[in-house]
Amino acid sequence: MAQRRHFNQRPARGGGRHAPPVVREVRPVYVKPAPKQYGKPFVLMEDDAKNTFEFIGGAWTPYALSIAECRAGGEVTQLAQKVNKMTRYQVRLEVGG
Repeated sequence: MAQRRHFNQRPARGGGRHAPPVVREVRPVYVKPAPKQYGKPFVLMEDDAKNTFEFIGGAWTPYALSIAECRAGGEVTQLAQKVNKMTRYQVRLEVGG
């Protein structure tokens, strides 16, 4: 004997109303930034008062930028050894090009 099909009830779809179209935002296209180029590394020292010094001509002379400003415009790495309670940093500033 043949199988009898049972009626499957489907949920109502809002009384025959059409759903509003789905609006999807278009994602902006990702543009990979150009690689940064850095100059030669040099060593800066920073004391407790956040003053920075550069070794020029056998003496530590004051440096114009602070470590925070160097981080904003380049790559800064803190070195392990401290000298006379001053922290050493290796700084590579970004080359404009």
